[in-house]
Amino acid sequence: MTKHIIWDWNGTLFHDVDAVVGATNDVFKPYGLPVLDADGFRAVYTRPIWLTYERMLGRALEDGEWKRLDDGFHDSYFRLVAACNLAADAAATLESWGGTQSLCSMAPHAHLVPLVESFAIDRHFTRIDGLLGTLGGEKAAHMTEHIAAIDVDPADVLVIGDSVDDGLAARHVGAKAVLYTGGMTSRADLAATGHPVVDTLAAALAYA
Repeated sequence: MTKHIIWDWNGTLFHDVDAVVGATNDVFKPYGLPVLDADGFRAVYTRPIWLTYERMLGRALEDGEWKRLDDGFHDSYFRLVAACNLAADAAATLESWGGTQSLCSMAPHAHLVPLVESFAIDRHFTRIDGLLGTLGGEKAAHMTEHIAAIDVDPADVLVIGDSVDDGLAARHVGAKAVLYTGGMTSRADLAATGHPVVDTLAAALAYA
């Protein structure tokens, strides 16, 4: 039985797909690549994110190229994200859950916390963890640290996220996972993980 839910942020509680796609198009404009829409982005998206970039370019990143692309992406993303909002049923779903909840995100911690607070939903979380160091990479190590900090048995935890990486991180720590189609990953890639896949956040609670 689930006692605690660990939420992902970007693409899950926070519907920022338009900002992600827009920032990706901005940073790859000098390369002359075709402009992506949301479905086109989902077709190439994976984590760690530099693998997405290598898929788009059809080659390995050169020395220093990852940092230039990542810096450019975040400059554009932080500008575009001001127009984004919570997922349609995020606030109601957070309110309806009777157990404890926390937030574990690969977003920069200094950006994440004030953004969560701006939507007045921080009261739902016993802990909010974004990244403090280098961005990118896989979520499993970050999830391990988060689980240790909240001191909850992973067997009692349900992870709700929008990416294959969320499913892998949950499996890594011994938690259950439900994956949500409202983010950056295609339904086919989510289903291939073997975890349940849902189209609304509220539907994810049925697996708790």
